[in-house]
Amino acid sequence: MNTPPISAQVLLNQPRLLLRHLYDVAVARALPGQVLAAQLPPPPRGRTLVLGAGKAGGAMAQALEAAWPADAPLSGLVITRYGHTPPDYRPKRLELVEAAHPVPDAAGLAAAQRMLALTQGLSADDLVICLISGGGSALLSLPAPGLTLADKQAVNRALLESGAAIGEMNCVRKHLSAIKGGRLAAACAPARVLSLLISDVPGDEPAVIASGPTVPDAGSCADALAICKRYGISLPAAARQGLESGAFETPKPGDPRFAGHELRMLATPQQSLEAAAAAARALGLEAHILSDEIEGESREVGRVHAALARAVARRGQPFAKPCVILSGGEATVTVRSKAPGQAPGRGGRASEFLLGAAIALQGEPGVHVLAADTDGIDGVQDNAGAIVTPSTLARAAALGLKPEALLDANDAYSFFEPLGDLVSPGPTFTNVNDFRALLIR
Repeated sequence: MNTPPISAQVLLNQPRLLLRHLYDVAVARALPGQVLAAQLPPPPRGRTLVLGAGKAGGAMAQALEAAWPADAPLSGLVITRYGHTPPDYRPKRLELVEAAHPVPDAAGLAAAQRMLALTQGLSADDLVICLISGGGSALLSLPAPGLTLADKQAVNRALLESGAAIGEMNCVRKHLSAIKGGRLAAACAPARVLSLLISDVPGDEPAVIASGPTVPDAGSCADALAICKRYGISLPAAARQGLESGAFETPKPGDPRFAGHELRMLATPQQSLEAAAAAARALGLEAHILSDEIEGESREVGRVHAALARAVARRGQPFAKPCVILSGGEATVTVRSKAPGQAPGRGGRASEFLLGAAIALQGEPGVHVLAADTDGIDGVQDNAGAIVTPSTLARAAALGLKPEALLDANDAYSFFEPLGDLVSPGPTFTNVNDFRALLIR
């Protein structure tokens, strides 16, 4: 991200620019080009195979190619989301494939099949470097035996609309997969596997990031069934049979195929929040990090953040103003039922968080809020998020926009787009999930 430098005084006088500056700093801390090279081992005696999937996959592959010795063998396949290949990256030793996210497609399926085939014939002298980042679960789609791509697509859509937490969704996904839930790393035996991860999940749990393709899985088929029951997820007959019989069980901790494997975390949500907090303090503002693990229904999380901002603005509790309050994590959106013929709403977690916050703030003076996904894409729209200001509701009323109705329709994008308040950086080539910043002056 090449944001031109802006003076501290300009930032302090322009809340929108200040909040965008903090977002850009948070994203920059998680860019693979800044953090990957230092985590690479020396080349092995045998060959080095690179396998990977995620929204940061293109930038991770680019950073690895640049850092790996030119005279050392290197080959492999990495999958990223459509449009998430860095524009200045021309793969030479690695192959980069683009596929669909968040609902998998045939391109991702074909690439996953080829990836699994590449693991054949590896020896104990070989090294497999796995580049794993958020989004890899959809991109690395290889259905379990007896399931079709259409089956996986249907279950995935239902999970995305259910309001299930990311750990719950990925428990189901990995048990319906032939490559996730540790199966990719198990297939690499007896080669040594080094997983380099960029976390996009609360708690930075490796088994949850991209559904843990290189990590043994402590969950069970019974857990996956219980999650589907809890959220009313309809399963194809073959999927239900595989789960009920235990045929789709994943490799477990202690499996000897994982002996000697190593995990290294390149970037986390907490690190990006800390970088943004440091940037705010450098401008003379107090900065407070609530948590990098906040989950829950997006609109409700927005209302809670709004209540905190009002308490600071009106009573100086629990923080004195002026200050910046930061949080991260992965909120969820439960898609409401639509009337026959009604078009689906547009928007994602960040936009819905902001609309919930705007309604709760009711134009609170001195409070500005930015929420945006660090991958640059909020859901499937062209924005990362948006900004709420004290004038948001008044400007919306002048345009005839009805915030409560749009929130009920899961259509937050249609609220912020006519206001000119969307944050649209385009793909950032990394992903440490939700970023939220509240400025109270």
